[in-house]
Amino acid sequence: MNTIGRSQPFYDPDAVQPMREELTRVGIRELLTPDQVDAALRQKGTALVVVNSVCGCAAGGARPGVMLALQHKVIPDQLTTVFAGMDREATEKARSYFKGYPPSSPSIALLKDGEVAAILQRHEIEGRHATEIAKVLTSAFDRFCTRKGPSIPHEEFQKIVPVQACGSSIPRHGG
Repeated sequence: MNTIGRSQPFYDPDAVQPMREELTRVGIRELLTPDQVDAALRQKGTALVVVNSVCGCAAGGARPGVMLALQHKVIPDQLTTVFAGMDREATEKARSYFKGYPPSSPSIALLKDGEVAAILQRHEIEGRHATEIAKVLTSAFDRFCTRKGPSIPHEEFQKIVPVQACGSSIPRHGG
């Protein structure tokens, strides 16, 4: 029987912090509650929503791919993330905007006026190099976005070292 409550994180928060920071360092804002998700995603314009995950193979490519894509000449108006298995209600609320797509961790969605314009789900991320993921994302940015990029100066981006961690080694919270 699962004794972890819906709001209780699955994983040790300290162990996943570097995975969170990998995205926040490039200007992505964490959405920690359903209300924060609604406030961000109901706005007009484009929003990138990264469903972050501890999954080593897929998330290990997704995060660097997103980071690289945000160095592009045009980027979404809003840059957001939720963390599956950690901020569970916020993740569930974000996924409610991905109508017609099953839950997937990790996943990367580009919304335009609150509707999915493009999405990459786990099965489309796994096995791809970060540069391939970035290419798919920047193609969508070119079609739907107008905000001038990059999200952070190139010099700052060059200092970021992607997290090299296997998701299976992340301890469960409280266990």
